[in-house]
Amino acid sequence: MNHTYQTTVTWTGNLGTGTNGYRTYRRDHDITTDGRPPIPGSSDPTFRGDPTRWNPEQLLLAALSQCHMLAYLHLCADNGIIVTHYTDHATGTMTTDRTGNGHFTEATLHPHVTITHTTDTTTATALHDEAHRLCFIANSVNFPVHHQPTTHTT
Repeated sequence: MNHTYQTTVTWTGNLGTGTNGYRTYRRDHDITTDGRPPIPGSSDPTFRGDPTRWNPEQLLLAALSQCHMLAYLHLCADNGIIVTHYTDHATGTMTTDRTGNGHFTEATLHPHVTITHTTDTTTATALHDEAHRLCFIANSVNFPVHHQPTTHTT
């Protein structure tokens, strides 16, 4: 079964002269889709972007983190693991060569999960492996995605 997704990216960084020079335009853009608030985007500040806007590298890392979390929560619900809190402080490494071309070399998810005291901590931690296997985004990238979960009980 195929699933189709649509987004619109609209450049908003024309300062009046378009791209007549590398330093004469902003990298600002809006990411939109029907029925959702826009996401303000730009490039990384290293590449002349606005540090107050999301850059593509952050969005890729966020997509990996979201996908893992959603798969994990589904598995927990199916396995009787009661999650009461979930936070992930994901990190990613991108390298650039001398010409400025770059690629991600790895990402690591650091999910901090809180479960009820009546829930099996060993199973809760083990389900991260299965969530990783099920994650559509992790299955779509060409670099390793690691996970280093911590599990707490309340």
